[in-house]
Amino acid sequence: MSEKINVLYNRKPCYDILFTGSFDELWTELAALGCGDRRLCVVTDSRVDQLYGAEVLNILDGKCRKAVKYVFPEGEAGKNLDTVKEIYRFLIEEGFERRDMLLALGGGVVGDITGYAAATYLRGIDFVQIPSTLLAQADSSIGGKTGVDFDGYKNMVGAFKMPRLVYMNLALLQTLEERQYFSGFAEVMKHGLIRDAAFYEWLIENMYEICERDLQVLQEMLIRSCTVKKLVVEKDPEEQGDRALLNLGHTIGHAIEKAKNFTLYHGECVALGIVAAAYISWKRELLSMEEYYEVRDMFVPFYLPISIDDIDPQEILRLTKSDKKMEAGKIKFVLLKKIGKAVIDHSVTDEEILAAVNEIYFSEEDAHA
Repeated sequence: MSEKINVLYNRKPCYDILFTGSFDELWTELAALGCGDRRLCVVTDSRVDQLYGAEVLNILDGKCRKAVKYVFPEGEAGKNLDTVKEIYRFLIEEGFERRDMLLALGGGVVGDITGYAAATYLRGIDFVQIPSTLLAQADSSIGGKTGVDFDGYKNMVGAFKMPRLVYMNLALLQTLEERQYFSGFAEVMKHGLIRDAAFYEWLIENMYEICERDLQVLQEMLIRSCTVKKLVVEKDPEEQGDRALLNLGHTIGHAIEKAKNFTLYHGECVALGIVAAAYISWKRELLSMEEYYEVRDMFVPFYLPISIDDIDPQEILRLTKSDKKMEAGKIKFVLLKKIGKAVIDHSVTDEEILAAVNEIYFSEEDAHA
């Protein structure tokens, strides 16, 4: 059964998030946004296009002024300004005007690229998120953060651009390969850890159903996860304060992602980053030792890494210094005060970061010990 929650922006209704199990309601939702006389462009990647591109375009065909599709190669490697430039070129050649709309059909990369193109084409046109991965449905499609990587630095160029609608077809999660599915769970776990201890406990209690991708359980999980993000974003839509709490695990996670040349999924790196942040929290006596090990070990049943080999801890430290969350030369780090409550800290030292990275680093010496 479909459910809907509304996201506010500056205390006014901004867009709906629809949780459903098919594309049956897609045109109804788009028609309500006045899409009948607009040009619509579905932006997607090569993998998602093979699965759902034709189906979505067929839904739009004959109902709007014009329906077209732009496809770019899948993967993080295409998340750059060159891809955005090609989208601009395509839109210009197709005659897209300011009142027309983009539809982001895909995972986090597709959503970020499409959102940034929408934020900047003709100084801003509308767009809709149709997230196809767990990571995108639980996190990146909500909140209006858009952007691309620059010279390998994660999300270094971007803009805030709220979508007009987030249409979540949960049935799409059934076609995800296992590693990608569980990668998205890191962001779900993050939402429980930073703000909702009861949700964190619910995730543990429903572990089996989540792993089996039970549709009813996934819907409740995503509604609860997205509600956490919605509340944080509504309080601080442009990350002037508490929205930074959503970056738990991301400072070290992004550094690992770049050091590994994006061969690890984003959620896998976030899981490692959360373990590192929880370790610092324990050493600062914010978390008990038992709480630290519980947080660390809770990623294991969801097939997420809690240790990593083939990295240089000094390089990870160096890469944290180029993170976009730096403020006045200080890293804005997110720590756990307790399970269900995160805090922003500007005093984490290089020594603490190195100790945390070494905690998750599994070296050849360890293997032979």
